[in-house]
Amino acid sequence: MDPGSSSPQPARAQPTAPLSFDSLEAMGAIVGEISVDTQNIFDLSDEKENNVLFAAANAIHIRTQTRVIRRQLLFATGERLSKRVIEETERLLRSNRFLYDVSIVPTAYHDGVVDIKVKTRDTWTLEPGVSASRSGGTNKRGVTLRDTNVFGTGVFAGVSRTSDAERTGTEYRISQPHAFDGWTNVDYSLTQLSDGLNRSMSVTRPFYELDARWAAGLTASNDNRINSLYSNGTLANQYRRREDTREGFAGWSAGLMNGWTHRYSLGTTYVKDSYSLEQGLLAPAALPPDQTLVAPFFRYEVVEDEFEQVKNKDLIQRPEYFAMGFQSKLQLGRSLTGLGSTQSLWLYSASAGDGIRFSRGQTVLASATLNGQTGYNFLDRQTLGGSIRFYGNPKDDTLLFSSLTGDTLKDPTGSSQLVLGGDTGLRGYPRNYQSGDRRVLFSIEERVYSDWYPFRLFRVGGAVFYDHGRAWGGPTQSTVNAGWLNDVGFGLRILSARSAFGNVLHIDLAFPLNRDPGIKSVQFLVQTKVTL
Repeated sequence: MDPGSSSPQPARAQPTAPLSFDSLEAMGAIVGEISVDTQNIFDLSDEKENNVLFAAANAIHIRTQTRVIRRQLLFATGERLSKRVIEETERLLRSNRFLYDVSIVPTAYHDGVVDIKVKTRDTWTLEPGVSASRSGGTNKRGVTLRDTNVFGTGVFAGVSRTSDAERTGTEYRISQPHAFDGWTNVDYSLTQLSDGLNRSMSVTRPFYELDARWAAGLTASNDNRINSLYSNGTLANQYRRREDTREGFAGWSAGLMNGWTHRYSLGTTYVKDSYSLEQGLLAPAALPPDQTLVAPFFRYEVVEDEFEQVKNKDLIQRPEYFAMGFQSKLQLGRSLTGLGSTQSLWLYSASAGDGIRFSRGQTVLASATLNGQTGYNFLDRQTLGGSIRFYGNPKDDTLLFSSLTGDTLKDPTGSSQLVLGGDTGLRGYPRNYQSGDRRVLFSIEERVYSDWYPFRLFRVGGAVFYDHGRAWGGPTQSTVNAGWLNDVGFGLRILSARSAFGNVLHIDLAFPLNRDPGIKSVQFLVQTKVTL
């Protein structure tokens, strides 16, 4: 029938038995009507959530606009149904922090056409408040007013003020992740620091899906602050660093083919680093040399289409997605003096990751990164890092987790270092307790996930843990208690389930097993992290 006809359409036949997207795809179904149902924060039809407080929260919350959800759908009316595309759409929708839950289901099937319903439930996105955390023997405080979903548009806007051991700062930020065509991210931030200023802006259309055919972007940032280096957990020297960066790129891909996506990009990057002494601060023996690099580059990326939805891994009672397929990105650039560079250097970066499944639900996720520049011996720099995460012996309420991370740093200028302490994973020791150009950390935890759901707002869990690690080598290596360090501890994990800023609150007691008299026998840590 002519879609422009005003004749009444026959009602869709409701399936007598639930249809799966597997069977619908096998039958060659075409996508018909797509309905979007954006639900409020709390389900008042559920007697456990039907109370005055939750009703009031729903009343003052502005629900996500249906157009915001529609613009993120990877399927459209008239297209042949693909289960893979449905699953990727759900994965992309769940990455929005303003959504608590997402479901995509078939609702009716008739004459080869299937109607689909997309149902979402919001989180509470307005966050006014104060925060405090403690790690490595130092405190961090903050005051925040931000909204991840301004007027239900998906726009982020916020202002926050933080104070830690090194500086205080006030950040103003606004971001529209679905501008223009729905996939372009426009982001601007300004941070006024007690020791400087940071400003950044970007307009980027990424390869937002596996079958995306092109990408492009422009980014710029300016950072001006005091750079601090540590030795034996205490401040060794400070100087001012100014860094200006710019990048523009354009990319192309043939899309998803046989389970793999290959992407190619060309662009140019500009980096200018300058250093100066600051009156009243402990100066280094020599400043790093100023440097300007202008480098055209080529970037190649490959992604395997293999993702797994899991639960009770890094979050509590919330769906998560593990990238189980191989993923890698390589970039090679050449800075040229003819374009304004101070030296002609090769600039390179690489990253790779993969997942492995074992019997009985055991999973290993491995990743590695490499960044550097070469071509002039005194300015040759390189960082190499890797991690292995193991999730084993899963049960309904417990999980054995372990991780091994390692880093190496080559920097003849002495402008950077690797540090290890209470704020970087070695929980029983002070902040920046060890430093050097090599670092290794092993952690093992027994995680506990409970069904306790206080006030229908929080998920509660816990962990007992052991950490073993060391940072050493280079001109800034530690000399006090410089060997391998160990700690044990336990703590609570609390997930704010209905908030868009629902990170996991860690409350830990950690006990150093080998310590010098200058540190405490018990470390108390309160931190907010994105994972358990």
